[in-house]
Amino acid sequence: MASSTKVVLAALFANGAIAVLKFIGFTLTGSPAMLSETYHSISDTGNQVFLLIGIRYGAQEANRSHPFGHGKAQFFYSFLVSIMLFGIAGWESAKHGYQALQEGEVHRASEPVPILGASVDPIYINYAVLIGAIVFETYAFWKAYQGITAQMDEHGWETLREAFRKTSDVTTLTALTEDAIALAGAGIALFGIYLSRTFENPIYDAGAALVIGILLMGFAVALAWENKRLILGESLPEPAEDELRDIIADWDGVVDLVDFRTVYFGPEELLVTADVAFDPTLDTETIDDRITDIEDALREHDGQIQRVYIEPEMAGPGSS
Repeated sequence: MASSTKVVLAALFANGAIAVLKFIGFTLTGSPAMLSETYHSISDTGNQVFLLIGIRYGAQEANRSHPFGHGKAQFFYSFLVSIMLFGIAGWESAKHGYQALQEGEVHRASEPVPILGASVDPIYINYAVLIGAIVFETYAFWKAYQGITAQMDEHGWETLREAFRKTSDVTTLTALTEDAIALAGAGIALFGIYLSRTFENPIYDAGAALVIGILLMGFAVALAWENKRLILGESLPEPAEDELRDIIADWDGVVDLVDFRTVYFGPEELLVTADVAFDPTLDTETIDDRITDIEDALREHDGQIQRVYIEPEMAGPGSS
């Protein structure tokens, strides 16, 4: 979890600095794309705060009212982030870009802007801010990418798409998604502003704002969907679950695996329950020892397993 905290702190630092730069750029130039990027970075900064709250709250110890801990708090706060990404950054960006397109013209500073006694073309202010944003976001993205690739190596996932669908570390997943969108958004804004200056047509600037908004809303919906599966109590992926089933079913003295279930109750925190039919000739003490050995073997096989509950059953005369 320390890795997730570092990822979020890196993103918080990057997005906070970028939000200030983009707002200054918008104030000086009036660019719709720059305003969209300002909404985006402000939203991202707030999102990192939510993720840090989720990490801190989720780390609380289990108690009577929360016997399995507070790990699912991270799923909830990550879901809130996806709503903010849609409701604030995405919707506001798309709305502003659409309105600018409808109006047919975009307010854009054309006169040189005085900065430290020098006259600066406003287009270079936008270029400088967006290039700076790309540098900051690249740093944050790299930290998040390192976090997700470490999980891919640990679990044997081959692609980012597979990791997106299977990871339970929604904090790192959310940070990676935000940083990827932020990089794309800064690139789109830079391209739109460049085209507007090159062709002397503000429609490209406004269009970039609309595209950024649509991009944000699309990723927000995908992120919300991934959080939903964990909030509702998703099990371990079937291939990984089958490996755990085989460990129990092949154990000495086990006659039948009657029932087997897994569920995430926090990021990389897995609960395993099993109803196991043992050889009826085994005595109670031997069965207890076998259960302990099985629990140890399951935890050794998958480090995500935090709790194991095995209910012993005696096999009937017809069992094989």
